[in-house]
Parts: sequence; C-alpha cells; structure tokens
Amino acid sequence: MLDLHVHLLGHMDRLATRENIREYLEQARNRKIEQIGFADHDQYWDQLNLPLIREVALEYPEIQVRVGLEVEYNVGRKQSIGEMIKSFEFDYIIGSVHEIGGWGFDYPSEEETHYQQDSDELYSRYFSLVEKAACSGLFSIIGHYDLIKIFKVRPKTDVRILASRSLEAIKDNGLVVEINTNGRYKPVQEFYPEIKLIEEMNKRGIPFTLGSDAHEAGVVGRDLGEVCQLLKSLGVKELQGFKNKQQVPFKLF
Repeated sequence: MLDLHVHLLGHMDRLATRENIREYLEQARNRKIEQIGFADHDQYWDQLNLPLIREVALEYPEIQVRVGLEVEYNVGRKQSIGEMIKSFEFDYIIGSVHEIGGWGFDYPSEEETHYQQDSDELYSRYFSLVEKAACSGLFSIIGHYDLIKIFKVRPKTDVRILASRSLEAIKDNGLVVEINTNGRYKPVQEFYPEIKLIEEMNKRGIPFTLGSDAHEAGVVGRDLGEVCQLLKSLGVKELQGFKNKQQVPFKLF
C-alpha cells in the first residue's frame, strides 16, 4: 500500500521528466500502491525538479503522491542539511548512513574492506552515526536501518545489543523505520532490517513504513506485499505514511 523510498533519478541515469514520473506512477497504479513517495538522493539536489512531481501527480488523483528526500547524514552537515530541507515543502525526509568517516562502505568495490575490520567495531561505529541522525531533528524516517550488513559481515555480539542506543534514539525522537526490500537483491540477500531487529523495534513500539528503494520504475512496490504479511504475523496493526511532515497511519488488514 505504501512505497516511500523511490528514486526518480536513480543514480543520475535519467532526468526528471514528465514521462519518467508517469512511468513510476503507472507502475504504482498497477501494483495498487495507495501512497508513493519520491525521495531522491540529496547529492543530486541541483538536478531535482520537485515542483514537476507535484504537477504530474494531478494526473493520478487515485494515488497519494508524496515528495521526500533521502539525505546522507554527516555530523558536520547539520546546518546545510537543515537549510536544504527548509527550502521546499517536503512531506518527509529519509535519513540514511552510507559513509563512516568518509568511507563509502556500500560500494561494491569496498566489499573486501569489510572483511578486514573487527565486525563489532564496524557495527558500533555505524549504529553510532544512526543514533546521531535520529537525534538530529532533521529526519522523519530512518532508511535501510542495518545497511552495514550489505556484504554479509555479521557482528560477534548480538546485533540487538549493538543497535540498542540507536533504537532508543529513534523511539525517543518519534521517528519511523522503513522496511526496505532492496537488501534482498544485495549480497546479504535479506530485507533491511533483519527480522531480529524488526521484532525488537516492534517490542519498543517503533512505527514502520515501507520502501522498495526503487532506482527504476519496474522495481516500485517490489516485495512489499510480503513485508506486509510479515509485519501482520508479528502483530503490527498499521504502517505510517506521510503528508506535510506528519505521520498518517494506514491500517494493515
């Protein structure tokens, strides 16, 4: 019913045109998605055409089209991020961590580096940044929460212990965590976050939303029905959509 992590520009392999926006929205309509959110990477800020998304959305009144942004959290960028997200009436902002101390850890070329590090330290450094992102006051959603597992490196310590402070920060600051299905198509071959963390989040009362992390129209909505079934089996009653930075609940039937 929801897909709030969709990249119109991909990795700058297409432009923000009416035709491309329509392609995404046609896929959303075919998959019976009630609310879709375009959330391109902030690194492509100068190539975005956010008002055009609002315009084309008028052609699809049966779909709630939302405009967001996926922002790379960096401690030193807090002021510039704040200025950027105030410059447009976004419906939500996804906070993500793809770098640790300037190291872009999720690039395929960096896989070997993961194996050369202490896994507990690696996870601790990553979740410390997620904690800071959650406390920054900048974000609505935490994106692909355990992205650090992308190359199948697992910590020696229970991941729930290493993640505990970041989960506490997410809960205390009223943020939503997305279940991101794109991890299934990475080396780790499982959703972000893993089931143990989803269960822990649910125990703590942290709300969820859904995201395919689609970088092309054909991926919109991928595997999200399966996620809904998983969450229902855990007793989750609703998911969170967004409008004007406010959470809007969607019942899970």
